[in-house]
Amino acid sequence: MTGEVIDQSSPPPDPDPIQNSNPLIHPRRVPFEHGLLPIQNLLFADPIQTLAPIKQKLASSATNNRVGSPAISDALSISSDHARLVLETLASVLHSETDPLVAAKPEEVDSIGADVRDLVLFMYVQSYKKLMPRTHKDSAAVADVWPSASAFDGYLSALSPIQASSLRLSVWRALFKFGSRLFDKMTIPKQCKLVRSNSRRFMPSPADEEAHQLSYLQKHIANIISLLADPVEGEGDESSVLSLESFEHIGFLLHFGDKGSYVPSLSQATPFFKNSNPDMPAVPVPASEVHDWLLKKIASAMESISDRISGKENGPSNASGQEAATVVTCEALNKGPSNDRGPCIIDGVSKTSLFKQASDLKGRSVKVANCHDSVIYLLAPLRYATVYGCSDSTIVLGAAGKAVRVEHCERVHVIAATKRICIANCRECVFYLGVNHRPLIVGDNHKLQVAPYNTFYSHLEEHMTEVGIVPTINRWNESLALGAVDPHDSLSHPTGASDKQSESASCVDPNQFTNFLIPNWFVGEALGSTKDNPFPLPDAYMAVQQTSLKNLEETRQSLRETPLEDNRKRELTTAFHMHFKDWLYGIFIESITFYFIYSAGH
Repeated sequence: MTGEVIDQSSPPPDPDPIQNSNPLIHPRRVPFEHGLLPIQNLLFADPIQTLAPIKQKLASSATNNRVGSPAISDALSISSDHARLVLETLASVLHSETDPLVAAKPEEVDSIGADVRDLVLFMYVQSYKKLMPRTHKDSAAVADVWPSASAFDGYLSALSPIQASSLRLSVWRALFKFGSRLFDKMTIPKQCKLVRSNSRRFMPSPADEEAHQLSYLQKHIANIISLLADPVEGEGDESSVLSLESFEHIGFLLHFGDKGSYVPSLSQATPFFKNSNPDMPAVPVPASEVHDWLLKKIASAMESISDRISGKENGPSNASGQEAATVVTCEALNKGPSNDRGPCIIDGVSKTSLFKQASDLKGRSVKVANCHDSVIYLLAPLRYATVYGCSDSTIVLGAAGKAVRVEHCERVHVIAATKRICIANCRECVFYLGVNHRPLIVGDNHKLQVAPYNTFYSHLEEHMTEVGIVPTINRWNESLALGAVDPHDSLSHPTGASDKQSESASCVDPNQFTNFLIPNWFVGEALGSTKDNPFPLPDAYMAVQQTSLKNLEETRQSLRETPLEDNRKRELTTAFHMHFKDWLYGIFIESITFYFIYSAGH
């Protein structure tokens, strides 16, 4: 299926966008999408009342206003593993690339530590509740690629997504060919009818998510400013001021900039610090003034988003049905830090292959949503990657330097080289990982498997170096399972469910481990230097690989050395083909028989 590519590139920016435009304020998506942790001691019913004394306790043990995991563990009464997780997750979502924690090596994380102000804001947003998943505007159009679950799915889950996809297509083609004659001569039980299931969960649109995040910040901005402000001596408890340095930390949650405009620093968009002399300390500003100004900016941004959403809902549509099912949207800002740029969204790919390379995605974040029976290659250096609501697909992520999140997926194979990965609410998925930090598993998961990284492409090592992934560190089999319930979703959960731990992942049997071959898509481009998998395989997996290669080479050599006449070679080739066809036909007949027996029995 060919998709619709929406070009949303921006016009050239103004020579001086600060003076010639009025940039809108936006929430930083990253803390809300990749920074939420289901740790009970981070969930505060009243954040301002709880975090104020925690901030004081952290500040008292800080060095240069920075703290490591021991201080975090003590202040929050959490384990050292969870405190370390807090530090590492914060490092992956920080707004400032110059913060030393961002580039810290694993052994340096605790000695460098986190800025107390960033840490407090990180803990505050743990109270955020995600937007409810939306239903598709044309549920009937997508239901045919999301059938209700059956035992047949369990049979298919034993195959790779590509094998399962091919098998399904063969089955449905046979049914289509013989169906009319078959159904004319037999009575089909009511239960056998194919029922469309509209239970699929769809990721909210970027505009809806942005509006929801702005609404949260609008409600809580007074508390956030209060946690960053300093009291004024002799002015009473109600008077406080915000310094330039503290104000810049609001950039953890908000940033300025829009198409055609870019503000390099949060303070440069304000009337308070815009013209401050860099050689002189800026005069602190009353917190109440900052609060009023930010509220006004947030209200303006929400009004703009509301107009944009209503315009899309009421505007004409020039695509419909299956032709509009696949959408590739890459919003872009011509200038500006890449961590604030909108993600490239790949939505609704079905029964096809999709390829994106560095020139399409370089330095970007990407979201792959609602894709089915497909193979998706994203061979590029990325910042963040999200895979949401996909099924029966293989998704290859190049090198994600910040974090990967895989959520609400079924029977998906994910191949990823990344620093961090979080897996949430997935079923029967397999993850082939080259990952520098422990994989995080949260929510309601079922039958997950993990394996070492199993592929390469010619530019992989170049992309890994660019985003800071270390190939000598691979913690693919050290997953950390947290709560079975995501406290950040907007769904109701049974009492006590939050106390349960998420189901962890098992390791793929070395005898079942195979390499994944990526086709040479780089036609016409200079090839990179990567010739093999940059992540060393564990001994058990390497031994199986070497044995398989040895057996294959021995078979090849035996065939080469066997003296055969031309007619005997043709007979041997024909025999190979016949055995392969018999094997394929046997699977085909077994699948159809199994499906009808199951359907008739239910």
